[in-house]
Amino acid sequence: MKNLKRYILFFASLLILAGCQNDDTPFGDIKTPTNLVVDYTIAGQDQGENLHGDGSGIVNFKAKATNAISYKYIFSDGTNFSSPSGELRKRFNTNGVNVYNVTVVANGTGGVSSSQSFDITVYSIFDDPIAKQFLTGGSSKKWYFSASEPGHLGVGPNNDDITQNFRPAYYGAQPFEKAGSPNSSCLYDNELIFSLDGDLIKYQLNNGGKTFFNNAFTAQFGGSGPDDLCLNYNSSAIKTVTLSPSESVLVTTNPTETTETAMTFSDGGFMGYYINQSTYEILSITENRMVVRAVMGGNPALAWYHTFTTTKPVQGGDDPDFDNLVWSDEFDVDGAPNPANWGYDLGAGGWGNGEAQYYTDSNQNIKVEGGFLKITARKQNFSGSQYTSSRILSKGKKDFKYGRFEIKAKLAPGGGTWPAIWMLGANFPNTPWPDAGEIDIMEYVGNNPNTVHGTLHYPGHSGGNGPTRSTTVANAETEFHVYSITWSATSIKFAVDGNVFHSFVNTPDTPFNANFFFILNVAMGGTLGGTIDPAFTQSTMEVDYVRVYQ
Repeated sequence: MKNLKRYILFFASLLILAGCQNDDTPFGDIKTPTNLVVDYTIAGQDQGENLHGDGSGIVNFKAKATNAISYKYIFSDGTNFSSPSGELRKRFNTNGVNVYNVTVVANGTGGVSSSQSFDITVYSIFDDPIAKQFLTGGSSKKWYFSASEPGHLGVGPNNDDITQNFRPAYYGAQPFEKAGSPNSSCLYDNELIFSLDGDLIKYQLNNGGKTFFNNAFTAQFGGSGPDDLCLNYNSSAIKTVTLSPSESVLVTTNPTETTETAMTFSDGGFMGYYINQSTYEILSITENRMVVRAVMGGNPALAWYHTFTTTKPVQGGDDPDFDNLVWSDEFDVDGAPNPANWGYDLGAGGWGNGEAQYYTDSNQNIKVEGGFLKITARKQNFSGSQYTSSRILSKGKKDFKYGRFEIKAKLAPGGGTWPAIWMLGANFPNTPWPDAGEIDIMEYVGNNPNTVHGTLHYPGHSGGNGPTRSTTVANAETEFHVYSITWSATSIKFAVDGNVFHSFVNTPDTPFNANFFFILNVAMGGTLGGTIDPAFTQSTMEVDYVRVYQ
């Protein structure tokens, strides 16, 4: 048996004429496509066990007709695709051996066309039990747009250039950005319900009959302009969700949280935000957080990114009111840092980061002076190291669970400096790193001026795999700014001067539900600090205060 089928239509089997033909037609000569030929190849088909393909469900089509200017494929599974060239790669997703009807329309000039239909039999087999379990919880689960996260809705590349934590690289909505007016707030009312019906995944979108539309499609549904985005459009009908292998070029770097699975919703189903797409690639999914993307219509190089959570965010109410000042160090007494609050890490190398400094408790490297804590890195040969600096920590003295943590600081400039304000789990080192958890409230690299980073490390997210975001801080080296986190059982939000730039969904599965202590230091070089300027002599990070609100 040959694995290449050929259907030849030498004359049009169906002729459709649009409008009256006359000598004044604006289309020029009307030419009906003839000799329509459709070839198709089922992936992996042979004369043995793979009689209907290898289970991938992939079929490659190629249509050709005389006088055709474009082609359209219509499939009995409810999908249809236009193909100017006549070539199409289609994946059939229904598991098992199934017969599909295929109609190919060859379009000619003047609105005329010819078509043919035929049946093909294709074998498909695919399952992702992990994604299915996370989506449905084994029975039924509700998902919501993660409105409190920066980038919960946005645009990024449709390739493997994925930012940390799967954030959209080009545009990302700020927390609750789409709640700015009555005509756009309906997005956050969406309730996406995934459930199991036997072995099938069912889906229902509850949005109160109001759908949030991308501006490109509002006119089709009665919208009156770019600000009229929430329209009456009932999308609550139950859909079926089919899982299939993702056809993206995404490289999976963390199999515990990423997937190479796509989901397709029947009957034009969509995930809350109407972008005229029904297939979404699952970039990341855990028990209570999911990031998907869908190709942007008209530009396959771009994609929409959506982030969902199983806890419905409430604007202004998703975090407790952390307004009670429970502890602070205002650095008002000159001399050494208050020993009731701070101890020292002493030694060389940065304990695994390849740093160039030796940490000391010398007043040349650390002191309180004029109302500020000053940590100074110096070019100085000391005990085999070429630089000295200091690192103080509140371990065993002050540690905290949840709250708003604010540190007002002016950062150390210079090529090779690496000042940091961070926290470690209080059970460290009895619980090793990264199991104890690390919250980098602020990290700065002198080789990249005026850019600060907020990062977390925990099991599976060490080194460069920690969820991280950066933001620009003008005059970070010459002016004081407030670096903070707001940390609760459901989220950790990083901010500079009150402006959130990074948000992390906290869950019971992370180590960020226990006490943590502070660390303040200035490192030199190492894995993040990079090359040290040969002309470097010394540089200081100044801290005005450290405050904890609960």
